[in-house]
Amino acid sequence: MSDIILAARDLKRDYHLGGGMFSGGRTINAVKGVSFEVERGKTLAVVGESGCGKSTLARMITMIEAPTAGDLVIDGQKIDLIRDGMTPELRRKVQIVFQNPYGSLNPRQKIGDVLGEPLLINTKAPAGERRDRAMEMLKKVGLGPEHYNRYPHMFSGGQRQRIAIARALMLNPKLLVLDEPVSALDLSVQAQVLNLLADLQDEFNLTYVFISHDLSVVRYIADDVMVMYFGEAVEYGSRDAVFSNPQHDYTKTLFAATPRADVASIKARLARRAA
Repeated sequence: MSDIILAARDLKRDYHLGGGMFSGGRTINAVKGVSFEVERGKTLAVVGESGCGKSTLARMITMIEAPTAGDLVIDGQKIDLIRDGMTPELRRKVQIVFQNPYGSLNPRQKIGDVLGEPLLINTKAPAGERRDRAMEMLKKVGLGPEHYNRYPHMFSGGQRQRIAIARALMLNPKLLVLDEPVSALDLSVQAQVLNLLADLQDEFNLTYVFISHDLSVVRYIADDVMVMYFGEAVEYGSRDAVFSNPQHDYTKTLFAATPRADVASIKARLARRAA
């Protein structure tokens, strides 16, 4: 039997907007009955254009928002935020890395404090242990002890994203949700961060949900792919199956709209342009 870390069954999220004096309210169906499973140590990529519901799905998985309907199961535990609230145990199991690393880091906090804060809030670890753990995690993400007392503005974008990843790993989570984690970075830095994520996944047996609109990144990192369109999962399968033989018209359109960088594709585009 597969070791399933994350499972969603008919997950839905609606937003109710109040109306004005002469009009009634309306409901926006942001996520419309999505179902999937992610095995331990694997990566599910969620793909789609802006507004398709993928970031809303990320907020439900990380328990920032409760689903309107459906079941969310994390590490065998059915989640009910309305009844049980967010427990320290759940917070330790699931962490998120956002698109903009600078926006997610407190500019007034030194990096050592940024990394130690999750332990300070969620554990009883003493100051010395928090410092040692932060130093160890800096090394894991390719930074050094000299960075411990620096502020976020003193780092490059790629380094700040490494710090955000380190902070997410401080509580030893089982599941990491990565919401467009490399889209704000230069291509060369993207490759470095993706390689770091792959190494960390192998070392800690992490499970990833990788939110992205970049198909080249998805093809590199994903084990399975789910394509979302207007809140629905229109295609779901292994990476190789989805990329080699997409079934849904939207998936085909999405792939066709993505420029390919191989020589044959570039020559074909130039020939079409000349014609």
